Amino acid sequence: MSESQAAKTQLRVGLFVTCLVDLFRPTVGFASVKLLEDAGCKVVVPAQTCCGQPAFNSGDRADAQAIARRTIDAFAGCDYVVAPSGSCAGMLAKHYPDLFADEPDMAIKAAAFSAKCCELTSFLVDKLGVTSVAASYAGVAAYHDSCSGLRELGVRDQPRKLLASVEGLSLVELEEADVCCGFGGTFAVKYGELSDAIVARKSDKIVATGADTLLAGDLGCLMNMAGKLQRAGKLVKARHVAEVLAGMTDEPAIGEPAEGEAK
Repeated sequence: MSESQAAKTQLRVGLFVTCLVDLFRPTVGFASVKLLEDAGCKVVVPAQTCCGQPAFNSGDRADAQAIARRTIDAFAGCDYVVAPSGSCAGMLAKHYPDLFADEPDMAIKAAAFSAKCCELTSFLVDKLGVTSVAASYAGVAAYHDSCSGLRELGVRDQPRKLLASVEGLSLVELEEADVCCGFGGTFAVKYGELSDAIVARKSDKIVATGADTLLAGDLGCLMNMAGKLQRAGKLVKARHVAEVLAGMTDEPAIGEPAEGEAK
C-alpha cells in the first residue's frame, strides 16, 4: 500500500444520504459507500435528517437552524462529510455559516463543519485524486449539470472525468447541460406550470443527443427529468452518476417499475 493510499484509509467520511436518496433511491447511497470505500475511506452513516434546504429556501430560519445544529453534531467525528447531491452539499458547504451570523461561537463551529463538506464526485477527484473507476456500462449517456453543484460547488469536470473511465460507456455532451431542469426543490411545487415548461425544453435537448441514458448527480433533477421523458413516451433511462461509477445498475432505472410491478 502506498503512502497516499495509507493516508486515505485514515479518513473517516460521513455519508450524508439525502432525503430523496433515503426515500426513493437507496441504491445511490449504497453506490456512494462503495465508491468511497474503494477509494480507501472508512465510511460512517450517522443518524440524520434533512439538510434544511427546504426550510432555508422558504424563509423558515428557525427550523433551518435547528436542523443545522443537529447535522453538525451528528457528523462531529468525521474528517469529511460527503453527499451524492450538489444541492444538499451546497446547503451544507455554503449556507450553514450564514444561518448563525448572529451567534459568533456557533458561526465558527458551522464554518468548520462546512469546510469539510463535499459533493461526491468532487470529493473523489479533488480531495482523493481518484482518476478512474472499475466499472462498465454499455450505452450512450448525456450528463446534466445540476444548478447547485455547478454554480455553488464548481462540479462539472469531475463526474465527466470519472465517467470517461467507465468501460463501454460513450458520453455525449448535452446542449444547455448547464441550464436548470425546472425542479429547484420547492420551485417545482410553487410554480408547476413554469417548471413543466422548463423541463419540457430540457427533455427535448436530451432526446436530441440520441443518448439512451441520462445521468446527473442530483436525484431531484433526475426524477423531474425522468418523469417528463416517460410522460412523453421517450425511451431514455435516467440514472444517478454514482450508480454507473460504482457499477451498480442492476436496479431498474429511475422511474421504471421493478420487475413484477405494473407499468
